[in-house]
Amino acid sequence: MSTAPFSLAGKTALITGAGGGIGRALVAAFREAGAAVIGADREAEMLDGLDLAGQVHCDLADTAATQAALNAHLSAHGAPDILVSNAGFTRAETMSQVDMAVWEAELAINLNGAYAVAGPVVEAMAARGGGSVVFISSVNGLAHYGNPAYSAAKAGLIAYARAIALERGRKGVRANVVCPGSVRTPAWDHRLEKNPALLDKVLPHYPLGRLVSPAEVANAVIFFASDASSGITGTALAVDAGLTAGNMRFVSEVLTQEN
Repeated sequence: MSTAPFSLAGKTALITGAGGGIGRALVAAFREAGAAVIGADREAEMLDGLDLAGQVHCDLADTAATQAALNAHLSAHGAPDILVSNAGFTRAETMSQVDMAVWEAELAINLNGAYAVAGPVVEAMAARGGGSVVFISSVNGLAHYGNPAYSAAKAGLIAYARAIALERGRKGVRANVVCPGSVRTPAWDHRLEKNPALLDKVLPHYPLGRLVSPAEVANAVIFFASDASSGITGTALAVDAGLTAGNMRFVSEVLTQEN
């Protein structure tokens, strides 16, 4: 178990998308830090094998049903100490592949669905007098790396976190954002099966020369959820192996040629 100030002993965390690659790493990290975890995902089967104190089942694409499920959970159990809004999805898209149906589908889960969960939880936290919210956004919310609809949704999460930070800070609610780059989850498996050389094209863009792991994302979330970040709210932290630090290709191809 982690020691203070990173300890979450006695805390309860609600984690959405708990059955996914990052979600499972989050559950493991929060349990190791001492928190009881409520796992949320579309179906109970997605949460198999996780050490959970409770479950919430909801499809974020259905915002009315999601809010109803969250309100029922809050009525029965009260506000969690921590909310990790992790659930989301994307496809590999460029602007020419985006139409209204794609746009609406991406925003429905990645932004509207996140609000359907966070809205009731934040108000319950504020009424109780405190809580920590951590949104899993993406480097796509900070700069453009393709996936225009997904990027718009993830940028929206950063704006929403800042709104919570400003408007609910006096109620003791903090809100921060973790922005991962490419994360080596099982979601990469089918891409690498289709194109085994894909990482040869991807990794040179990362200064550390590798993808980040789900555990590294989870460690950043633990920081924001814990008292170690008690003076921090409204911020976005990139966990991206250096991707957003700058453009190494520019340095190599332009500046090196000048010297």
